[in-house]
Amino acid sequence: MSDATQSPAPDPAGEAPNFDAMARDIAEVPAVEVIVTVAVNLMSAAAVKLGLTEDGAEHKDLDEARKLVHALAGLLDASTTEISSFHAAPLRDGLKSLQLAFREASLVPDQPGQGPGEKYTGLVYG
Repeated sequence: MSDATQSPAPDPAGEAPNFDAMARDIAEVPAVEVIVTVAVNLMSAAAVKLGLTEDGAEHKDLDEARKLVHALAGLLDASTTEISSFHAAPLRDGLKSLQLAFREASLVPDQPGQGPGEKYTGLVYG
């Protein structure tokens, strides 16, 4: 059997993951919920990399933050017609806050329209 078809190693408790149960669980989750969950995870990771958490500077990494904010903007742009404004509005607000925080944290500001995600959102103003 090749590595690609082998079962994953057992978890620390000694039990193999139950992929059938995981697939059933995922099948029951609406797409909007998956999109929103991924967006919130990207927002949280970006906030950490921007140093906006309690430990701030310890995890600050603007290069990583740029990637996360850009990915979040792309996800929101691509899913605009798929999720309602009820879900999209707070995500867009969070994205704008992260973009502004990135601009503030940058020692050398990006040119207008060149900041993370501005390709999708347009210029971000304070």
